Amino acid sequence: MSRMIEVTIDSVRVSLTNQQRIVVLKQMEEERYLPIWIGAFEAESITIALQEIELARPQTHDLLRNILATLNARLIRIEILSLKDDVFYGNLVVEVNGETINVDARPSDALALAVRSKVPIFVAREIMETAAVIPETDIEEQGATGSEGEEAPSEKEGEERLSIFEDFLQNLDIDDNDSTNDKDEDEPEPDKD
Repeated sequence: MSRMIEVTIDSVRVSLTNQQRIVVLKQMEEERYLPIWIGAFEAESITIALQEIELARPQTHDLLRNILATLNARLIRIEILSLKDDVFYGNLVVEVNGETINVDARPSDALALAVRSKVPIFVAREIMETAAVIPETDIEEQGATGSEGEEAPSEKEGEERLSIFEDFLQNLDIDDNDSTNDKDEDEPEPDKD
């Protein structure tokens, strides 16, 4: 298991550009993050479990946990094993009658089950090395250049750019704007035919 890195679920987020869901995994004791695109239903299921929201009836992942318990099987951990063509592949590690069984699973389903069962989450070291993000490194790599190699604006230039917005906001009279949208009560309504 030395090739595996333990992670926790840092957050479940919604992409502002396309409304897709992303689960962000954080490496234990390090600032390295692995974003994984997941479906809306799986994101909701993970969020419900993270927030420990009680539901009247079991969801699909609750059902799976209940089936494992009924069959005297125990989820030991989940693993995210590989990344091929932008698709992550996962695994449930289940113990049944003293025997360890690996069950192929989508990482989103495995994560939803892991949160409910409170078991560790592991990611293959190769995935973390190729697909994970380290915030400090990313910022340092950009350094004094912009996204396309242009020099980043100096603090003075940035303040000058923002001063345009300050002038606009100071000259904006919200009361005038509201009065143009309000109808004059004395003004008669036009006839509608």
